[in-house]
Amino acid sequence: MARYIFITGGVVSSLGKGLASAALGALLQARGFSVRLRKLDPYLNVDPGTMSPFEHGEVFVTDDGAETDLDLGHYERFTGVPARYTDSVSSGRIYSNVLERERRGDYLGKTIQVVPHVTNEIKDFLAIGDDEVDFMLCEIGGTVGDIEGLPFFEAIRQFSHDKPRGQCIFMHLTLLPYLAASGELKTKPTQHSVKELQSIGIAPDILVCRSEHPIPEKEREKIALFCNVRKESVVAAYDLKSIYEAPLAYHREGLDQAVLDAFDISPAPKPDLTVWKDVADRIHNFDGEVNVAIVGKYVQLEDAYKSIKEALTHGGMANRVKVNVQWVDAEVFDTEDPAPYLEGFHAILVPGGFGERGTEGKIKAAEFARTRKIPYLGICLGMQMAVIEAARNVAGLPDAGSEEFDHEAGKKRFEPVVYHLKEWVQGNEKVQRKVSDDKGGTMRLGAYDATLTKGSKVADIYGGLDIEERHRHRYEVDTKYREKLEEVGLRFSGMSPDGRLPEIVEWADHPWFIGVQFHPELKSKPFAPHPLFADFVRAAIETSRLV
Repeated sequence: MARYIFITGGVVSSLGKGLASAALGALLQARGFSVRLRKLDPYLNVDPGTMSPFEHGEVFVTDDGAETDLDLGHYERFTGVPARYTDSVSSGRIYSNVLERERRGDYLGKTIQVVPHVTNEIKDFLAIGDDEVDFMLCEIGGTVGDIEGLPFFEAIRQFSHDKPRGQCIFMHLTLLPYLAASGELKTKPTQHSVKELQSIGIAPDILVCRSEHPIPEKEREKIALFCNVRKESVVAAYDLKSIYEAPLAYHREGLDQAVLDAFDISPAPKPDLTVWKDVADRIHNFDGEVNVAIVGKYVQLEDAYKSIKEALTHGGMANRVKVNVQWVDAEVFDTEDPAPYLEGFHAILVPGGFGERGTEGKIKAAEFARTRKIPYLGICLGMQMAVIEAARNVAGLPDAGSEEFDHEAGKKRFEPVVYHLKEWVQGNEKVQRKVSDDKGGTMRLGAYDATLTKGSKVADIYGGLDIEERHRHRYEVDTKYREKLEEVGLRFSGMSPDGRLPEIVEWADHPWFIGVQFHPELKSKPFAPHPLFADFVRAAIETSRLV
């Protein structure tokens, strides 16, 4: 039976609960325990897949095809445990499940209420996989006191009450603001946050206090006294240069020991932090720098491309270089020459996205990389734009485009070298989709196999011919244009096992130009960089030496 750690936030919601949860998971693993991390989000969307990146940042996709919160990416990157559909739930999905059950008659005509029906649904979710791990870490999204999160707080209160004594603890993250005028840290926001939590029946066992300045012993004692926790359970969370310092920093502050003490686990195995010491060493001790441009349409919010930025960092760690990322708005290239904006970079990455806005700029970025022999990595839409660029400028198809843009405009304007994917094979079943289908959860989602061409660049990078990667798309490059494109040098070097769906393209006469239909960034970790990103950064280093 798993021990449960419920992580809540107070005062402000952007306290890095996801990072603290992930770092704690890594520390418990370092002591030999098995962990699983979960996120309970208070928004009413059934899943984040229909939400704009401007609203909620990146949508993280799991192997089993769940569209989830970006915090699950942190969980995977720090623990290496693949997230599952059952590791993320929103209020929207909870309410949807309850209403579906009511419509089926499962409640036998009873009045449906938040308590007990909604809270029971949340508790059922929390209990999934209870016997699989030693620790279950459950992060509650939002801030204590938010009206949207109240059912979740009531559910975890009930859940801890139902479990045997000592089976659940509560960890609360707060802010200790520093007032420069008086030169002091203020503990009142933390006291009020804990008071708010206590008012709904939850007493925190551990406080993680975010602070820009060292917390004096006197202030720790004050927080412990007025918040009714042990002084050793008041853990400082200071600003760090890199998020990958978090496991070592939290260990120094005693977070993992405070958790073990709260569960009365003694003696506890000593942690083996060798991996994280190596990660920290690679972050701070690098042999050079490379500059990479990410040409996208959501550049105003960096969280929209969170996993890509982290995967580039991992690629830099694999090569012991620092990767300087600069965000470039693709829409600028719709009307301007990309050369002045891109000439100083050692590599160009074009990420995924939806809709026509900014795509002409992405096509120009792909052309610039192809003609200037700059390393290029196109992901999902970035691959499709590279194929359209090749069709227009090399293969003699000036009207090449995507059905996605025609569907958006409501009229036919392009020759569709990229078409709406109507059917594919998932496991042993055929999946069929229509353009008119609902948007949420109807894409080609999750992990799929691909077969690489022997002798291709990607086969050398992966070190084999069979791979599995995560997908999130509903449009696909049309294989009927394959022969024409390969005649001019664009090689289809990765295909689905049945040979129907292109997975990877690469220019045969280019030092490093690869487009992938999947999202390799979702599987990259600091201690296990994805091979594509590691080699992409290596190619950027080679370019930097030529400049």
